[in-house]
Formats: sequence, C-alpha cells, structure tokens
Amino acid sequence: MLAALAMALAASAPAMAQAPIKIGFLGELSGPQAAIGKEQYDGLMLLIERNGGKLGGYPVQVIKEDSQLKPDVANQLVRKLVERDKVDIITGVSFSNIMMAVHKYVTDNKVFLVGSNAGPSQIAGSQCSPYQFITSWQGDQTSEAVGKYATDKGYKKVFLLAPNYQAGKDTLAGFKRHFKGEVVDEIYSSLRQQDFSAELSQVSAAKPDAVFAFFPGGLGVNFAKQYAQAGLMKSTPLLSTFVADAVSLPSLGPGAQGLISGGFWAPDFNNAANSKFVADFEQKYNRIPSNYAAQSYDAAQLLDSAIAKVGGKVSDKQAFMAALKAANFQSVRGAFKFNNNHFPIQDMHVLEVAKDAKGRMSLKTISTPFKNHQDAYHDKCPM
Repeated sequence: MLAALAMALAASAPAMAQAPIKIGFLGELSGPQAAIGKEQYDGLMLLIERNGGKLGGYPVQVIKEDSQLKPDVANQLVRKLVERDKVDIITGVSFSNIMMAVHKYVTDNKVFLVGSNAGPSQIAGSQCSPYQFITSWQGDQTSEAVGKYATDKGYKKVFLLAPNYQAGKDTLAGFKRHFKGEVVDEIYSSLRQQDFSAELSQVSAAKPDAVFAFFPGGLGVNFAKQYAQAGLMKSTPLLSTFVADAVSLPSLGPGAQGLISGGFWAPDFNNAANSKFVADFEQKYNRIPSNYAAQSYDAAQLLDSAIAKVGGKVSDKQAFMAALKAANFQSVRGAFKFNNNHFPIQDMHVLEVAKDAKGRMSLKTISTPFKNHQDAYHDKCPM
C-alpha cells in the first residue's frame, strides 16, 4: 500500500517540479532590423506569459540572444546555446543569411530548430533536416501570390528590387515564377543600405507598369518613404512583400494606403484563434501585431502542443519530432499542416493597406491566389 501511495504521489507531482525546458531565442534585436526580432520575441512570449511561464503545462526558460544580422556572431551564439546553455530547442531566426549560417550546426547536433521567420530555399530543399520545423513560409511563397496578382491585373512590365541576400533572391524568384509579363530590370541592393535614390532614378527612367519590391523591417520604411518622395507612388503602383506591414505602417502613415503586399496572414483573418491573438497582443503591447509576431505565436503554439503530447519529455527526440510534425494546434492563419520538408502547406493571400475599424493603417485581405500552397522546393527534400 505504501509503494502504491508513493507511486500515485509521484504521478500526481506538478509539472513545475521538473527542471525548466530550455529554449534559445535567436533574432535581430538591435540596429535597423530590431523591430523584426522584437515582434518575433513578443509573439513567442505572449503565449508563454499567458501560460504562467509554461508550454504544454511544463515550465520553460527562454534564453534570448541578438544575432546582430552578423552570421559570425550568430554562429558563436548558437554554439553557446547548445554547448553551454544546453538548450533543447532554438526558435526565432529572423534573416535567411543567419539561418544559413546556423542551420547545419543546430540540426546536426539534434537540437530542434523551430524557425519563425527565415525560410531559405536550400533548407526547404536538398539541405532540409528532420530537426527543422518552420512556422512562417518558404521565401518564394508570399511573392508568388503577388506575381500572379500582377499578371491578373494586366501589368506588362515590372521592375524588381530586393536586398542582396538569400531571402531577396528567393522573393524575386517567387514573383517571376508566376508573373507572365516582362521583367524590365532586377536590382539587388546592400542589406544594410538606407538610401535608394540611385535605384529609384533607374525606376523612373525605365517607366515600368509597376514595381515589385521586398525590403523587410527598417529597410521597407526607408524605401517606401523615398518611393513616395520621388513621386512614384502616384505614377507607378508599388507591389511588395513586407515593405508595408505592422512594423512599417506607423512610420509610413496614410501615404501607404492602397499599397499591395503578399502574405500568409493578416490581422483581419476571421477565425477564433486569430481574434484572440490579435486582441491579446494589442492589449499587452498596445500595437497591431505583424506577421512576424503571428508566425512566432504559432511557433509557441506548436511547441505548446508538442511538449504537452510528450509529457514534457523533449529528450525523447523521436517522440517530440512526431509531436511537432502533427502540428496539433489552432493556427492564427486557419488551416496549418507541415509538408514533407517541415514547411507549412498554407493559403497565400494578396493584402492591401487600408484603414481598419479603428481608423488605423493596417492590412486587409483582398484575394487568395493559392490555396493549400506547397513551396517550390519540397520535392528536393529527401524526407
């Protein structure tokens, strides 16, 4: 009887008796792109703090690190997280050049990489790993929707611009995959560039029907402002991905109204999970959430579901991998499931900058060119 009582007491011991599950958060938290990392971190912590510091009913410890948009710094930080801090999971990762720097080391060490932004084509394809689970999108996908939109609108000539790194190349590749007209020119600028006057002079001289641009975070604010100042907003439609979002719109103001963007999610999505997320985020942080926050909140929901399913035993890697693959949670985007490469199969939308019910500049959904969309590289992944 004493033995049975002891076993019962042990089984009923609260989850808090377990040592915290260690999660490393790696993101851009300083410099012009800090807003992106902050949105990712805030989206992650929204759920963790709502749950009293737990995921799946078990306490977690989040160790936050700033990769500074420097691959060498990111490499040092993931080694610290894995070798010294002994994290079980790394999440975040804002930019594709950082993801490409850290991906192999993290996954080779059998640490789960739950990426909540960067989705370079290589890790969707031949360099995929069973230890990666991406809750955002593959880099081509959002621009594929805009490429189809441009074709449907009858634009014959489009000028393309993006930063010169993997996400910039993937984004323009995605646009070209579904745009049937002529690409007048294709310019890649420095990832740290703030002045776009030379590029905009080339746009003016080319006289395209429209411009498609990808400039995330602070880059997007500078580009869109300079685009408007050059008088191009009135003469040449600006199509984008992540030039206009909740990060940039407070700075861009009413001048961005009507700007077109591609995306997997918008604040106006009408489902219960999204309504709760948007309301809770606005209440806690006093701002409209961005896609960066939404996809990181989904990363937290994914971890919440998987940790619960394995009873907190993330050290059982095969069981935890299967629990992550199941993706048993209600995504803010609606339907969510992982493809063979552990990237989402999801709808891709066209969004427009417009005023919301409170008179704020936000994004509204105007069409959905692709339903249950798979990325272009999943068939190169051997999983």
